Amino acid sequence: MFSNYLIGLREGLEASLVVCILIAYLVKTGNKDKLGPLWLGVGLAAALSLAFGAGLEFGTSELTFQAQEAIGGSLSIVSVALVTWMVFWMKRTARHMKSELQDKLDAALAMGTGALVTTAFLAVGREGLETSLFVWRSVHAAGDGAGPLVGVLLGIGSSILLGWLFYRGALKINLSKFFTWTGGMLVVVAAGVLAYGVHDLQEAEFLPGLKNKAFDVSSAVPPDSWYGTLLKGTFNFQPDPTWLQAGVWLAYLVPTLLLFLGVFARTASPAPTPAAAAPAPAPAPSESTSGS
Repeated sequence: MFSNYLIGLREGLEASLVVCILIAYLVKTGNKDKLGPLWLGVGLAAALSLAFGAGLEFGTSELTFQAQEAIGGSLSIVSVALVTWMVFWMKRTARHMKSELQDKLDAALAMGTGALVTTAFLAVGREGLETSLFVWRSVHAAGDGAGPLVGVLLGIGSSILLGWLFYRGALKINLSKFFTWTGGMLVVVAAGVLAYGVHDLQEAEFLPGLKNKAFDVSSAVPPDSWYGTLLKGTFNFQPDPTWLQAGVWLAYLVPTLLLFLGVFARTASPAPTPAAAAPAPAPAPSESTSGS
């Protein structure tokens, strides 16, 4: 449940901050009459995201088991790729997000109402589609029951509240630190979703090694125990992964997390060389006197 809460909070707060920045800029520049088209674009983006999520959930329900696993596994890989790109992009651009959005809004205001609706739709829609896809895969990876979905809804609700407080000036958020910490945790969640997707593709017989278990700690960590449920809901932990699952999990998590936290950048940067000693000033030439 915690991992899904984190996804809802992180992704929802991105969308909430985008909306807050757009609204604040319209109000500040005396364009309050343009809030209607802005909210129309936001509403259309939210409707598209919900429709996309519903299509993923109900569109695959009538397929065969192997087809469902093949589609689910493939979409897991796609969602992990999108989320990985997103966390790196957000870490790099969080400081400049406000100015970039304001520039786009200025251009949209100059072009007219349709451009304003489109700008709001695109700004929020990208976040919504990514969230729908990643939430769908994460909820399925966390198992059945209402817990994962409740976690997502609580996270989205918290993000809306934080966004409102941020807009009202009651909350100051260091966006760079927030997206760095939540991004690192999201990389851990994404590793579990990726491993779950590999297992789906193995069950669909697209990948080999379904019966080759790396280890099995089901007796020590029963999946139906409270701590087994906690580990699965938080880290997508599986007590009996295959060798391929474990290898993919490690191959993704370790380098991605190190790159995200900047370890490679620090170790690769050359050590600063000591400043060279400044050369001693040359002695001033002595004035020569000519004999008479």
